Amino acid sequence: MKNIFGFAKPSPKYFDLNIDKILENWECKHAVREIIANALDEQILTNTQDIKIFKEQTTWIIKDFGRGLKPEHLTQDENEEKLNTSGVIGKFGIGLKDALATFDRHNIKVTIYSKYANISIIRTAKNGFDEIITLHARVAPPTKDMIGTEFHISGLSDADMESAQRLFLKFGDHQILESTSYGDVVKSKENEGSIYINGVLVANEPNFLFSYNIKRIDSLLKKALNRERSNVGRTAYASVIRKILVNCESDAICESLSNDLANFSSGLNHDELKWIDVQEHAAKLLARKETVVFVTTNEIQEKTDLVNEAGINDRKVIVIPQNLSKKIEETNNLPENSNDNKLTTLSEFIKQRSNNFEYQYVDVSTFSQVESENFKLIDHVFRLIGGKPSHIESIRVSEKMQKDTVTFMECDGLWNTENKSIILHRRILKDKNRFLGVLLHEIAHAKSGYSDTTRGFERELTNMLGLITSQLI
Repeated sequence: MKNIFGFAKPSPKYFDLNIDKILENWECKHAVREIIANALDEQILTNTQDIKIFKEQTTWIIKDFGRGLKPEHLTQDENEEKLNTSGVIGKFGIGLKDALATFDRHNIKVTIYSKYANISIIRTAKNGFDEIITLHARVAPPTKDMIGTEFHISGLSDADMESAQRLFLKFGDHQILESTSYGDVVKSKENEGSIYINGVLVANEPNFLFSYNIKRIDSLLKKALNRERSNVGRTAYASVIRKILVNCESDAICESLSNDLANFSSGLNHDELKWIDVQEHAAKLLARKETVVFVTTNEIQEKTDLVNEAGINDRKVIVIPQNLSKKIEETNNLPENSNDNKLTTLSEFIKQRSNNFEYQYVDVSTFSQVESENFKLIDHVFRLIGGKPSHIESIRVSEKMQKDTVTFMECDGLWNTENKSIILHRRILKDKNRFLGVLLHEIAHAKSGYSDTTRGFERELTNMLGLITSQLI
């Protein structure tokens, strides 16, 4: 047989595809996915124009404008070029053979055209083993002087092609909410999140707030990417999605994350908000847009009055998990974290409440006779305990005191570390016994440096009681 120039045409060659394990669960859409993925990879690797997918009569055509497929591409195992290039989809080089085997199993005819060869699929005897029939590629001389590669797929339904394209972010009407160096946050459809890796769907997440397109693949995810590119477990991609979210700053993400965090108490928040670092980032975003105080369910039960006070003056009370509250406290206490950057938990609110409280100090000259006589006993008390501690600079009286964080009643007295002063409520000056008891209590705080119910405070108070009693007996 001769060609148009009068020369004999080279005979076609047969290449055994050596597919030892057929992916029985693959449907036609999965095979088409591999062809499209290869075309998109070639577009990225060669920086050429967009691929084309179109139909001519009963044949679907997938065309790229790259270097053209060669017969030896059917022998590849792991593709070094794809492994070392960001943004590409494939990595094994065996997806093409899986696709061809799947098309054959579904009686779909495929012909591959490039400037190097025309390749089709045929079942024929294995070389040297006439009784063993296997799948081969029939490699014939090229009939087209063309740029790139064309896959002509006959017998494929429009529904299968549509299903295949839905497996790609590129071909859907998807809204990218924000892009980061780790990947994109995509608006979810039909109340279900989808996970894409470089634009190819690998998993669905029914209770995710967003969909995600992962662009930076870490070692864990690399190991988890299977030959089938499906059913990739959450453990594999969770760390990358968390990095995507904590790097988001846009209003759209802020609104959704903060609203979802606010749903914690109702149990209606999405799965991303179960990750502590995402919770903390959501809390930061929420605190940027409105004045909030973060409280736990235990704090609501045990410190109801304080929580109610925290919720006045246009402050919004947000219920958060206990572990998030602890994480925020740890972050607040970092040396490099200024007051402006601190999130307001209930304990932080108590600190602010204390720092912002304005005392109504009373001039000694306005004391009644009883108040004046009792106040003069202070020097005598100091003599009984061995002298006034040098770091107590003053003892002052106020008409108004802060409410205690436990009883939520105005306290009788307190030791102010910053001002190095003991502050007493004026009402106790009328009762000598009560006044002396509160005075000794606050002196014990000042001398020990410890708070109520601690061993150090109790030890100092016991020591002072012993000194006074020994002088009286």
